[in-house]
Order: sequence, then C-alpha cells, then structure tokens
Amino acid sequence: MTDRILGVLGGMGPLAGAQFMLRLTLLTPAARDADHIPAVLWSDPRVPDRTRGRGVPGAGADPLPWLLRGIAGLAAAGCGAIAVACNTAHEWYPEMAAAAPGPVLHIVDATMDAMVHAGIPPGPVGLMGTAATLRMRLYQDRLEPRGWDCLTPPPEEMDRLVSPAIALVKANRPDAAFAPLAEAARGLVRRGARAVVLGCTEIPLAMAAGPAAEIGVPLVDSIDALALTAIAWARG
Repeated sequence: MTDRILGVLGGMGPLAGAQFMLRLTLLTPAARDADHIPAVLWSDPRVPDRTRGRGVPGAGADPLPWLLRGIAGLAAAGCGAIAVACNTAHEWYPEMAAAAPGPVLHIVDATMDAMVHAGIPPGPVGLMGTAATLRMRLYQDRLEPRGWDCLTPPPEEMDRLVSPAIALVKANRPDAAFAPLAEAARGLVRRGARAVVLGCTEIPLAMAAGPAAEIGVPLVDSIDALALTAIAWARG
C-alpha cells in the first residue's frame, strides 16, 4: 500500500480519463483493495478545445486557466503527483508543471519508457495523434534524438481517417473509430514503421474495439504507458 495520492487531470475527453483510471487499476499488482493506488480524478469536459492550440488564428478560448483550475483542485485534495490524461494538453506542460505541488508525469516520457521496455529498436516508427499534437512535435522532438524516426499520416489521411475517428471516440463510438484508425496505421506500416505509437488518449480506446493485432506491429499505448509511470511513482 502507498500513502502517495495520484491526481488525474481528465475530461479531455471523459472516456479517455475513465480509461486511464481503469488501466491504472488493472495494471497495479494488487491482491486486495488496499493494495491499489489512492487517486483523485478531476474530469472536467468543459476545458476548451486543445486541438486548436495556442498561436493559431481563431483558436478560441484558452484552455490554460481550466487546466490550472484542475491542478489547483487536485493539489487541494492532497495529490502528490499529477497525470494528465490527454496528449495535446501537454502543449501547456511547463505552466502545469510550474503550478503543481509535485511532479506532473509527462506522457511522452512515459511512452518512451514503454517503447524501451517493449524492445522497440531505433528506426522508423509510426505516430498517430491529433493534428495539434503532430503539429507541435510533442513526440517527434523527444523520440527522434533517441533514434526513433517518426512517420505520421499524410494530411489527407489525417482529415479523412484520424481526426474523424478521434471525434467518434469523443462521441462514445469507439467501435466505429476502429476501421479508419486501423487503415491509417496500416499505411504507416507499409511505409516502414516497426511500431505505431498511439499518441492520443482516444486512439487506444478505438484500437481496443477491433482486431488490432492484425496491424502486424506493436502498438504503443500512451494511456498504459502513463499508468505504468504513475504506478512506479506511487510505489516510490
């Protein structure tokens, strides 16, 4: 049992935050309730759209005040570390980290740890995520110095397959999102990807709704990676 309380900043979208809590529970080695990790989920779906990003004309309302409100709420609940169950929200990682009472676990660093643990060698890997995550190079700038060359879906496939599929998951239709995401992943494999990083917390939910093993390469789940990093933090 641990006395460390984990904060989870969720609601972006709600299903992804709930899935993080599920995976945190299932991945924790436990024989009884008391062996699990104390956690507080702050699930606020009112956070403005992160995919528009900052500095984009017509981006709309700024998500940062809402993210900081969640950080403050989790701090008030006694949380010692915070996991942000949204990849795109990491555009505001420096501000969240500065406001948090303890570490904010970075989802890309967690994913890289998972890639090492899975034995994925340097070389080409596929990367799927929101258009904003890919545009801000959230993953590329961390993976490429480690020897992983990131292949991303072309703009036509982002518009036709990936972005609509992410919207389907947010609309509680992960089963309908599997086919377009699987098509995009197979395209990355044909271009030489030895693994595909699921760099959006909606995408793993869609992949779980279909025969993802047929894609033929390891799929690196950023939700699971963040959950495993959170478990390691909680256990000291």
